[in-house]
Amino acid sequence: MKLLSIAIPCYNSENYMRHCIESLLPGGEEVEILIVDDGSTKDRTPEIADEYERRYPGICKAIHQENGGHGEAVNAGLRNATGIYFKVVDSDDWVNEEAYKKILDTLRSFVKGDSTLDMLISNFVYEKQGAARKTVMNYRTALPEGKLITWNDVKHFMIGQYILMHSVIYRTELLRECGLELPKHTFYVDNIFVYQPLPYVKTLYYLNVNFYRYFIGRDDQSVNEKVMIGRIDQQIRVTKLMLGYHDVMKISCGKLRRYMIKYLEIMMTISSILAIRSELPENMEKKKELWQYLKQTNFPLYLRLRWGFLGQGTNLPGKSGRKVSTAGYKIAQKFFGFN
Repeated sequence: MKLLSIAIPCYNSENYMRHCIESLLPGGEEVEILIVDDGSTKDRTPEIADEYERRYPGICKAIHQENGGHGEAVNAGLRNATGIYFKVVDSDDWVNEEAYKKILDTLRSFVKGDSTLDMLISNFVYEKQGAARKTVMNYRTALPEGKLITWNDVKHFMIGQYILMHSVIYRTELLRECGLELPKHTFYVDNIFVYQPLPYVKTLYYLNVNFYRYFIGRDDQSVNEKVMIGRIDQQIRVTKLMLGYHDVMKISCGKLRRYMIKYLEIMMTISSILAIRSELPENMEKKKELWQYLKQTNFPLYLRLRWGFLGQGTNLPGKSGRKVSTAGYKIAQKFFGFN
C-alpha cells in the first residue's frame, strides 16, 4: 500500500503537466501519481501520461477516460487510489520539494503511530503570473501548529481565510466513507471537495510549510473573473449542492458549525458578487432566486447569512450597497485569487 496517492486531473495540459509531475516524483516509491487524462483531444496529454507510466512504473499510473470535467477526474483518481492518504494537484500547479518531504515525514509518522489522522493542512502560495511578490495563504491564526487536534482546538479563521483544495490532504478511506462524489461537467467542485467531508473529519494536523504552488494568471483559467461570470450557473449549482449536504445549523460542534457557515457565506457572496459585476438583469434574477432557494430550504441559515455583513452587503441597493458589495468582492477575490 502506498503512503500517498496524488491525482492530477489533466485536460489538454501538455504545456504544463510535465512541470507538475516532475515536482511530485521526489516522493519516490511511497507515492503514487495518478495522471488522469480527462478525454483530452487537442494535444499530447494522453501520450505524456503514458510516457510517465512507462518511465516510472509503480509510481505513475495513466488513467484515460471520456471527458467528465474536473470533478470526474478527481473521482477517477479516488476510485483508483491505493494510498492511505489522498491529494489533488491540478496539472498547471506544482509543489515545493523541501515542504513535500516534510509532508511525507508527517504522514508516515501517523501511519507508524497509534493516532489516526483524518486531514493534514499545509500552506499554499499564489503563483500569480507577473507578480513580483508571492502571496502565501497560511493558517497560523486558525490552527495550532505541529500537533494532532480536533475541531474544538481550532482558533480563529479570519475573513478570507479558508481551507482550500490546495491546502488539504485527506485520509483516503474517509473520503470513501463519506460518499464523496463530485458532479460531472461542473466547474468549482473543489469547494465541495473541501466542504462535504468536514463533519467526518475528527482529527486535523497543521504543518506550517509552503507546500502547494497555485498558479493563476492565464486568461482561460476557471478563476478568471470574466470566465466565472460566464459560468455563473455552475457557481450557483455548486452553491446549492453545498447548501444541501448538511444542515449546518444543527452541527453539534460549535467551531465546526461556525466554520462551515462561514464557508457557505463566502459561496453565497461569490455567486451574488458575480451577478452584480456582470451588470446583466438575468444574472441579478439568478442571484435573487438563489437567496429565495435558501430561504425556502433552510430558513434559519437564510436569516444567519442574509443578515450577516456579507449577506447585507450583496443585497443592498444604491451607492452604499455597492460600497459594501465591493468589500465582499475583495474577500471573494482573496478566496479565489481572481485575476
